[in-house]
Amino acid sequence: MRKISTAIAAAAILLAACADPNTGQGMSDTTKNTLIGTGIGAAAGALIGGNSKGALIGGAVGAAGGYGWSKYMENKKAEMQRATMGSGVNVVQTPDNQLKLEVPSDISFAVGRADINPRLRPILDQFASGLGGQANTEVRIVGHTDNTGGDALNDKLSLDRAQSVKNYIVTRGVRADAVQVAGRGEREPVADNGTEAGRAKNRRVEIFLGERSNVSAR
Repeated sequence: MRKISTAIAAAAILLAACADPNTGQGMSDTTKNTLIGTGIGAAAGALIGGNSKGALIGGAVGAAGGYGWSKYMENKKAEMQRATMGSGVNVVQTPDNQLKLEVPSDISFAVGRADINPRLRPILDQFASGLGGQANTEVRIVGHTDNTGGDALNDKLSLDRAQSVKNYIVTRGVRADAVQVAGRGEREPVADNGTEAGRAKNRRVEIFLGERSNVSAR
């Protein structure tokens, strides 16, 4: 039990180091994400293996993670930040090294509709550019709604919106088998549904791009 506690404590230190503005100063996003993965993996490995060896194995797995962050991904992030500048779309690197585009409702879809807003098309064009030739990339598109309407309506609408984005980028050369879609309906709000501004934030689409370290890992 002491070894397990030590592994978990080590994981906590790693996480704290990434979160602390002083100890984390100078680290790249990728380095921080790798440390986070190492810490979480070490704790999980200790709990599963019940010893320090398990912690070491878990740490190695956590550091490897599901996705890598290559020069291509860094360049793609920079491209998307330029393409979305001033649009309200947020472009970030996630803790598990995926590129994420958070697309708000005012640029993505009209209320109750699943046809793509013309303002979103140039951004999707840039996102799709070159992806057809990247065999080890994966795209995941998740649609969301506010809480107006019932679950049946919102679940279908959110999925239809994600599917619309997939259909569009496939016509721009992205491999259909590399794209997954999901609809979350109203279940994952990011703002208060009690206000119109909050509901507008919740009506959104999230687009994820991940790169596996090799094709066989898919």
